[in-house]
Amino acid sequence: MSRVQLALNVADLEGSVAFYSRLFGVEPAKRRPGYANFAISEPPLKLVLIEGEPGQDTRLDHLGVEVTSTDQVLAATERLKDAGLATFEENDTSCCYALQDKVWVHGPGKEPWEVYTVKADAEQMGNSPAIENGPGGCCGGQEDSDRSDAAGAGCGCGA
Repeated sequence: MSRVQLALNVADLEGSVAFYSRLFGVEPAKRRPGYANFAISEPPLKLVLIEGEPGQDTRLDHLGVEVTSTDQVLAATERLKDAGLATFEENDTSCCYALQDKVWVHGPGKEPWEVYTVKADAEQMGNSPAIENGPGGCCGGQEDSDRSDAAGAGCGCGA
């Protein structure tokens, strides 16, 4: 079985373990002092959490899980809400030269995660909200002043 590995330095290891346990619906496969990893089967992912400096936010652009349908995005949205996570939904949004439906949540280090589906190609880059913690994503650092703060600071856009 192949899977993507993602390693993150996190300031709050326990808070991060709690968040990712809820996000993916599984507990860590391994715990050591200052370390935890998850062997997630769906989506195939090896997520590694390494304790970093206290008070430092996790630094990255954004992370995503692509699904095959809007129904899967909606199911993820409900599951995330039921887990007590703040969500931010974008439907029929143009981002990264694609028309997408997506839902965003943020981890305790302000790392943005999206669950998204690509519905069609788009002619333009799009103007989905940018990620506050960096210039990355397809949005080039734009801010969305109209969005609710329920999901935490900043959003990104998917590929």
